[in-house]
Amino acid sequence: MSPLNLEDAKDYVEQNIGAFHQKRIASLDCLPLSRVLRRKNPYLFRAKNMLTAEQIVKAVLDAHISSNEETLFGDWLEEFAIFICSKVFNGYKSGIAGIDLEFDNDGFRHIVSIKSGPNWGNSGQVKKMKLDFMTASRTLRTGNSKLRINPVNGCCYGIDRKPNKGEYLKLCGQKFWEFISGDTQLYVDIVEPLGKSAQQKNEEFAESYAAVINRFTRDFANEFCSEDGAIDWKRLVAFNSSQYPFDREN
Repeated sequence: MSPLNLEDAKDYVEQNIGAFHQKRIASLDCLPLSRVLRRKNPYLFRAKNMLTAEQIVKAVLDAHISSNEETLFGDWLEEFAIFICSKVFNGYKSGIAGIDLEFDNDGFRHIVSIKSGPNWGNSGQVKKMKLDFMTASRTLRTGNSKLRINPVNGCCYGIDRKPNKGEYLKLCGQKFWEFISGDTQLYVDIVEPLGKSAQQKNEEFAESYAAVINRFTRDFANEFCSEDGAIDWKRLVAFNSSQYPFDREN
């Protein structure tokens, strides 16, 4: 184990956080209105009495952005966690399916599946993770039958009061960052560098966001509004759900 140099962590964040912001912007550039409209419930829009194209466009776009950013930032945090562990325990990105990080410490080979937060999956997804741990353990023991393996579900934020799940450990928030770094305060120390240049990046994102809102509002009005400007709800629902061509006249 090599004690973590916090400056290494800060340098990594400052040098790489731009990639996350660039992906945020890129995800909007070629996004079609049809894709986000087909993923959302048009009946809900009607039930909430949304009357303008911009209201609906903003609702579907914001939902898309929220989901997309969770995924993008989760991927970024995974890479950051692997970097931290590489500095302290010589950890490395695993080549085994379903396993993100491997490292040796305290006489164990730790195999880690990294998630953003504690409520990341349903029962089927948790079952798959446990199967991935079992498969990885068998694979690793093929070359060393005496290898002691510790499966860990690491969550970058949150709390789990009962980390011992029997077949694996679930370490969240402070416990996870301490586990991969040996530093009890790392989970708060990384907040400051994450905010560096955030205002500038968010201003750039805001420009792209505004352009998409304008583009989507124009396209929505052309496709789903009648001549008098009212929303054609039948046409919108049909676009979202019908298997057959929709006749606007019927």
